[in-house]
Amino acid sequence: MGDMTNSDFYSKNQRNESSHGGEFGCTMEELRSLMELRGTEAVVKIKETYGDTEAICRRLKTSPVEGLPGTAPDLEKRKQIFGQNFIPPKKPKTFLQLVWEALQDVTLIILEIAAIISLGLSFYHPPGESNEGCATAQGGAEDEGEAEAGWIEGAAILLSVICVVLVTAFNDWSKEKQFRGLQSRIEQEQKFTVVRASQVVQIPVAEIVVGDIAQIKYGDLLPADGLFIQGNDLKIDESSLTGESDQVRKSVDKDPMLLSGTHVMEGSGRMVVTAVGVNSQTGIIFTLLGAGGEEEEKKDKKAKQQDGAAAMEMQPLKSAEGGDADDKKKANMHKKEKSVLQGKLTKLAVQIGKAGLVMSAITVIILVLYFTVDTFVVNKKPWLPECTPVYVQYFVKFFIIGVTVLVVAVPEGLPLAVTISLAYSVKKMMKDNNLVRHLDACETMGNATAICSDKTGTLTTNRMTVVQAYVGDVHYKEIPDPSSINVKTMELLVNAIAINSAYTTKILPPEKEGALPRQVGNKTECGLLGFVLDLKQDYEPVRSQMPEEKLYKVYTFNSVRKSMSTVIKLPDESFRMYSKGASEIVLKKCCKILNGSGEPRVFRPRDRDEMVKKVIEPMACDGLRTICVAYRDFPSSPEPDWDNENDILNDLTCICVVGIEDPVRPEVPEAIRKCQRAGITVRMVTGDNINTARAIAIKCGIIHPGEDFLCLEGKEFNRRIRNEKGEIEQERIDKIWPKLRVLARSSPTDKHTLVKGIIDSTHTEQRQVVAVTGDGTNDGPALKKADVGFAMGIAGTDVAKEASDIILTDDNFSSIVKAVMWGRNVYDSISKFLQFQLTVNVVAVIVAFTGACITQDSPLKAVQMLWVNLIMDTFASLALATEPPTETLLLRKPYGRNKPLISRTMMKNILGHAVYQLTLIFTLLFVGEKMFQIDSGRNAPLHSPPSEHYTIIFNTFVMMQLFNEINARKIHGERNVFDGIFRNPIFCTIVLGTFAIQIVIVQFGGKPFSCSPLQLDQWMWCIFIGLGELVWGQVIATIPTSRLKFLKEAGRLTQKEEIPEEELNEDVEEIDHAERELRRGQILWFRGLNRIQTQIEVVNTFKSGASFQGALRRQSSVTSQSQDVANLSSPSRVSLSNALSSPTSLPPAAAGHPRREGVP
Repeated sequence: MGDMTNSDFYSKNQRNESSHGGEFGCTMEELRSLMELRGTEAVVKIKETYGDTEAICRRLKTSPVEGLPGTAPDLEKRKQIFGQNFIPPKKPKTFLQLVWEALQDVTLIILEIAAIISLGLSFYHPPGESNEGCATAQGGAEDEGEAEAGWIEGAAILLSVICVVLVTAFNDWSKEKQFRGLQSRIEQEQKFTVVRASQVVQIPVAEIVVGDIAQIKYGDLLPADGLFIQGNDLKIDESSLTGESDQVRKSVDKDPMLLSGTHVMEGSGRMVVTAVGVNSQTGIIFTLLGAGGEEEEKKDKKAKQQDGAAAMEMQPLKSAEGGDADDKKKANMHKKEKSVLQGKLTKLAVQIGKAGLVMSAITVIILVLYFTVDTFVVNKKPWLPECTPVYVQYFVKFFIIGVTVLVVAVPEGLPLAVTISLAYSVKKMMKDNNLVRHLDACETMGNATAICSDKTGTLTTNRMTVVQAYVGDVHYKEIPDPSSINVKTMELLVNAIAINSAYTTKILPPEKEGALPRQVGNKTECGLLGFVLDLKQDYEPVRSQMPEEKLYKVYTFNSVRKSMSTVIKLPDESFRMYSKGASEIVLKKCCKILNGSGEPRVFRPRDRDEMVKKVIEPMACDGLRTICVAYRDFPSSPEPDWDNENDILNDLTCICVVGIEDPVRPEVPEAIRKCQRAGITVRMVTGDNINTARAIAIKCGIIHPGEDFLCLEGKEFNRRIRNEKGEIEQERIDKIWPKLRVLARSSPTDKHTLVKGIIDSTHTEQRQVVAVTGDGTNDGPALKKADVGFAMGIAGTDVAKEASDIILTDDNFSSIVKAVMWGRNVYDSISKFLQFQLTVNVVAVIVAFTGACITQDSPLKAVQMLWVNLIMDTFASLALATEPPTETLLLRKPYGRNKPLISRTMMKNILGHAVYQLTLIFTLLFVGEKMFQIDSGRNAPLHSPPSEHYTIIFNTFVMMQLFNEINARKIHGERNVFDGIFRNPIFCTIVLGTFAIQIVIVQFGGKPFSCSPLQLDQWMWCIFIGLGELVWGQVIATIPTSRLKFLKEAGRLTQKEEIPEEELNEDVEEIDHAERELRRGQILWFRGLNRIQTQIEVVNTFKSGASFQGALRRQSSVTSQSQDVANLSSPSRVSLSNALSSPTSLPPAAAGHPRREGVP
């Protein structure tokens, strides 16, 4: 079923529907065309064709009150006729497609070509073979048998290419599979409330069928199309389908059309489902998009060429990514965006690649020149036509050596390491209650510097209980005895609470013996209903007497009103309105209050002030949330103008004020302490009263008495950040946010403003990375704006989940700390891998390069290089990327966005180990044959057999890498590199496995691997030299990094270009070729400019004569030292910002940093 493309699915449904249409009073086609109408058109059409919505319900054989009977055969039949509520996903890429994609890698293509040429030439025996006078300049002719084996090298290269491709493809495939698994998990968890056989049940979204009566409420994402039957104050955000940002008010007689993928922003109600899956509005759009990716790609190309109709059609669809099955698309789109880390990595890989390219080109040129000069100039051999193939064979060999240098230089393992590390973390984070929706969020979290958290449900348990009350002029510090409350007051109180709350909110008996009763629905309302039960009353009879359909008018709760009111018609035709809400807001609207005998007495502003002082503030200082319950009676005639809210919500009579406690989660204070120790500031943003918020912030440890901090209310916050014209000014925000810890009574816009203000701030030297938690629909904008948005898995609305990057499946703040730990771990894993990888790269490239230049033949053969590449890249990325995180990660400050990937300590390690390895390899290369009393492998002819000499070099090289891999486990200069090694079984397996394979290669690899078997003592020496790496690692750790000033330059070099490059590279895809050339021109121009500046400085210094010697000395030392470092760390890249910002004549001190523009 899942494999069908949409169009098949669609046509199949069409066929079904034409045959079954008769069983229900309307066909799928009719309903679909009805759902395409909007507003009044739709109302007219319903009237003309069906009569009213009730009639449609009858035709669909469903009851607006009782819903579907819910029997299996009936549901099956509906699914067959009207389709199922899911959109068949895009077909996953097959393994072969992934293999093909992996083959697109440029280096691999170069290798394949080289290997094929080499193969072809080895089978071609030219007539001049016997001619002694050809180019056997490097020694005698080879034996016949050896010539036969010429094909092996080419074949071996091809084989290793196949290995690399398969590994890459397999990784991509498993990543895709994991992602789909995750996706389907998200989808299965999405449930929706429907009425079946008069019971309100929650069913998975995919189970919804046409004819279901669905209950919709504030915060829902509609899962299917339907018609509005009954409800109050329903407002929908249809921007995902129409692109209009205004909320659309729905009503049965004006606009009853509810569409899938749209968000309920206010109110509640019921709808009858009329179209599901591919037939719903979102589904139709997806069918148009064609879930078959091929069409989509073609369309994309077309759309790029013509900005006309096609592009226009696709425009709104992008925003329509709202449904549930569309997350897959979203995920695919998201994968293309680069996170900070990926940006830095791409940069680094490009730089290393360029350096490699240069080196390999030089290698080839030197080899070719040396050969031609030696053969034709020194030995004065003529170029004989029959010798041409022999010469060509030599040139191919040189070309292959060049390519190998390039292959080793390019760290193909980087993307692999990132992917493995992220995928591994995401999988493990599942266990820590973090459901990651966007892979890069995981790594961004490691750099977080600020967390803006909600209070309710995140820092607190979200189990509301009333613990204090003020009723009938008495302030009760615990739940009052029911007999002490006047009967009239009690009746009003029970009615006000039972009727003026969502009927979906209930208190159910506990699931286990001795557990607490279960709270379902809005938690604050649950607290109030619990209060009714504690007063030994019952709310059920009141509700059954006044069912939801009979409510006259409901003003639902929203973030502007901060109160909820319900109007009912009393038996004498007059109206009564019950109201509840935040006490300071509702009390302002009260002009009477019920006294001890249940009679209303006058309630003047000064009484109110006294009440705030004596009752509300003490409650709030205990960390309680205060809610005021009130009512008002209206005469039956003239009927009030219900739309004029300001007049209606006034002149209320206060019944009582209750203090609701929401206890702090026990593990939160510890989690917040960890955050603060890790350099992350936690801020609380809540809709609660400021005293309550402050009390809870102290309990959590967000603020400590005696510190310098700010607690502001939303109003005061807005007053401080806006200028006279009412515009928000960044510098005003900068004055506030560093000290702000609690923002109370805040609206969603305040939250968004704060997050945006912190992110845009240039107040600190590092740009702040902000994480935000939210559960309500109103948190959507802030979640989207934040670097990482956390939504609550249990209490969160669909809208919040849709806008978030990570879903906390247990709604718990301490899970965020786990996310930080994993994020930092990803970053560190990549750094470990880089440290290891770059050491190998530096050594291998230099060895191949010098070896080729001095002995005309790289000591490490192409196939050996590929094997080294495989250990380094694929295996090392697996081994180092799967290190589990430790608590110590939380003891350091966040890295920040513009810290270079390669710190000075890492640079020290890379260069230190490179020095050790190069020394030993060159020693072995030039005096190895004397040490081991074996034949020299240098200057061997073209197809000579593998020598022991070169095998020892290769083996030692690999041993050193293996032991250095253990060193690479620590990047902050720790001494104990074995710490926690057994917690990572993958690492141990890989190191041992590589060692085993290496033995096999050396002893039995023979010709393909250019190895000859070694004796035991030679093996011992190789391992001994490898072990030396661990000792040398300790030596390097002893050198204080602060002494090595020149390394700082190397580290900073990458950092400097990180920033402007970051901006340059944001839309690299859109930059066309011409522009890139232009940019290259600019860079050269800036570089020239910088040169001139440096010269002018020198001249100026000459004139002044001051400290010239010093400047010059400084310059030369810095130059020479950073020359070699910079060469390795990055090929020439210019930092534009620098060139632009530096004035034409710099102060003499700047002469000490002449290499700001990269390597000359």
